[in-house]
Amino acid sequence: MVRRTKEEAQETRAQIIEAAERAFHKRGVARTTLADIAELAGVTRGAIYWHFNNKAELVQALLDTLHEGLDPLARATENEDELDPLGCMRQLLMQLVHQLVLDPRTRRINEILHHKCEFTDDMCEIRQQRQSSTLECHNGILLAMNNAVRREQLPADLNTERAALALFAYIDGLIGRWLLLPDGFDLLGDACKWVDTGLDMLRLSPALRK
Repeated sequence: MVRRTKEEAQETRAQIIEAAERAFHKRGVARTTLADIAELAGVTRGAIYWHFNNKAELVQALLDTLHEGLDPLARATENEDELDPLGCMRQLLMQLVHQLVLDPRTRRINEILHHKCEFTDDMCEIRQQRQSSTLECHNGILLAMNNAVRREQLPADLNTERAALALFAYIDGLIGRWLLLPDGFDLLGDACKWVDTGLDMLRLSPALRK
């Protein structure tokens, strides 16, 4: 009986996350209430509060689903024993692009995060959550770059702090631009070129040297 209850709780949690995704995508995060999400999910508000304290935790849950398929490659890039950290980073970025373009759910969640998550005064918790997630991502990129420098895949005098920030800004901007104007350029067909442009910046830009 306990096992069944846990399974039901997980199913309810998944329903709530799916409903939050649909509501946030349609109305934006700021204009969506927990009551809206409860109605879409077919549960009570109490059921939502059992799993999530606020909308910030729901946004984080959506963000976590984006990382699930990418985590093994991310861990590989950050592992000091990885022989090809830059190659793993390239695979990670390629997989990110493919999921974004080919998986409707990944695209919707990215649209929410990039264009429908307003940082109004009453959304300070979501702003703080996004700040923490961005710093976590930056630190992961920084570890990967330091590993690539040790493996002599990137220049020894690379300013890895600046380079990590530049790569994040490049990829994040590329994604945001494509989501806003998907017909403006071929993100999927030219995925190799877009990813390699970012990596070439790390290898070749004099402005990224110490």
